[in-house]
Amino acid sequence: MKKLLYALFLLCFLAPITSRSQEEAGDVSKIWSYPVIYNYDEEVTWYFDMAGTTFTEDEDLYIWIWSPSEPDAGNWENSSDFAKLSYEGNFIWSFTLTPTTYFSVSAEDIAASAGFWLRLKNKDGSKQSGVAQVSYMPFNDFETANELIRSYPTKPSLDEGLSILFNANLAEGFDGVESVHFHSGLNDWEVLQEYQAWLPEISAKTQLKDLGGGIYKMDLIPSEYYGTEDGYVMTNLNFLMVAKDWAATIPDQVLNAAEYIPPPPPEFKFFPLQISQKDFLGMIRTNNERGVTTLKYTITAGSKIIEGEFTGGTSEIKGFVDLVTELHGMPGLSQIHVLVSDNNDRVITDTTMPLKK
Repeated sequence: MKKLLYALFLLCFLAPITSRSQEEAGDVSKIWSYPVIYNYDEEVTWYFDMAGTTFTEDEDLYIWIWSPSEPDAGNWENSSDFAKLSYEGNFIWSFTLTPTTYFSVSAEDIAASAGFWLRLKNKDGSKQSGVAQVSYMPFNDFETANELIRSYPTKPSLDEGLSILFNANLAEGFDGVESVHFHSGLNDWEVLQEYQAWLPEISAKTQLKDLGGGIYKMDLIPSEYYGTEDGYVMTNLNFLMVAKDWAATIPDQVLNAAEYIPPPPPEFKFFPLQISQKDFLGMIRTNNERGVTTLKYTITAGSKIIEGEFTGGTSEIKGFVDLVTELHGMPGLSQIHVLVSDNNDRVITDTTMPLKK
């Protein structure tokens, strides 16, 4: 047990040793995968939400992973092209791999390892994220669980991945079928994606992946799979599994959707609302958009320009400007002009504030 804890300690804090100074960019905000569940010999895409870090949208990011093996060993200061991530927009990067191939080890070796431990970095290693782990959800118990259907997650969201397992051993008429298909719709069959056996492209789109042993898997992102419009609200997903050419079916199934709670809108304000040139001017912005980590201000007071910035996160960015010091020796000012923008150069406020005597 002590050896295991020591090994995990090293994994969590190990960092490549280089002579170059390194900037800590911050921790990965969120990691997820598509498909949601997968075997180690299946292709999968990992997604990394880097909002809140100091990485910028125009930066190339690379994966440095040392468990279950270290594919790019020795190249910390010049990451290989195969370790480069793809930028998906909105401060999200992705990396596609087949684990057994990328790590050059067997599925059994991966299962026996400490898991997927990594950092994200720029090419020369001068900037790096905190240590992160891609979690893995085993599902090999499904075959003996006596469950006809199991979904990951149990309550799907419109814009997120969904994996559905089907145990054909528990369904009459599915023994030895050539293929299994997904006949489905959203919101009590309001938006349909039918299984149409006579259309090859639809037959391929609706076909489940055969995992062997009578176990099948369907992977989808509802908004993409059904082609819903912006603003569509999913309340449930209805489906049944169908053997090729409708040779057999299971009873109708339904998954209730996860409750969607939209985030509150951003709010910016000055405090206090009435100021003089012998006050501190406070600024606060709450419920910031993804990727907004900095407020930059330019205050024009007569012939003087005061510039600076405040940093924070999604929940709050707040700071104060010392007008007492900045405007010392400039009596009689009646107003100041304040321009505030975020780190994406979007104007938050452009206003003139009167100064009380």
